[in-house]
Amino acid sequence: MTLGFSVDELLPKARGGGVLKMGLAKLAESDWLQPDPDLAARQAGFGAYPEGIQVSPEGEAAGAELAAMLGLPGGLPEAARAHHEDMCLLTLREGDDQYRLVGAAVAWPSDWTPADKMGLPLRALHAPIQGYEEQLASGVDHFMAKLKAGAIYGRCNWFIAATGERRWVAEPPEEAFAHVTPENAGDTLFVRSERQTLRRLPETGAILFTIGIYVSPLGELSQENQHRLATAVTSLLEGEGDRRGAQAYAHALASYVAHPE
Repeated sequence: MTLGFSVDELLPKARGGGVLKMGLAKLAESDWLQPDPDLAARQAGFGAYPEGIQVSPEGEAAGAELAAMLGLPGGLPEAARAHHEDMCLLTLREGDDQYRLVGAAVAWPSDWTPADKMGLPLRALHAPIQGYEEQLASGVDHFMAKLKAGAIYGRCNWFIAATGERRWVAEPPEEAFAHVTPENAGDTLFVRSERQTLRRLPETGAILFTIGIYVSPLGELSQENQHRLATAVTSLLEGEGDRRGAQAYAHALASYVAHPE
């Protein structure tokens, strides 16, 4: 299966609401990383956000293995600078039952700060996600434990943001979306999708988590995807609306889609 490398391609494969699911698809090596990264944008991203690179001593060997696997000198930062995707490394300490974050090279985070997450185990990393502990945590732990080297799995998600910037820091929804109306929602609402992949590094056994960020104005998406989002935000209002701020934009989005110019 292929996931694609754009918001329009990713949205049909993303969860639209309801119970949290990993929603993993097995990927071929050729569909792992974006084949045509904008390296100037990557350099600019890390230049503007140098604190996005955090590597603990536990992550250095895995970072070097990753860079060598990609034909690069150095470690995790060099690997992420040479590709479209942000990259994180997770390892399992002896005696632990959860993988923990030991390295991050993240130019375009989706409202999180790598330094705050370093060293945390998976369940603590995902604590802000409503429903993660109850609906998803055990399944993720089991998947990570069983993941074999050589296999690549991918998934995608989406968020509605009030900015097209790739590095996204969420503001209080009532402030961020205050300027959005049904008439201008096509230009002022941005759909942000993370294309995520997981694979185990064969030598160190670390797990590499990649995050490819894609952003598009709502109005530039296909009509099918616009209607998909209008349906999904209704579901969010009944579930994850508080976390995603859906109350602040759902009416404008749905009205825009229902009454296009």
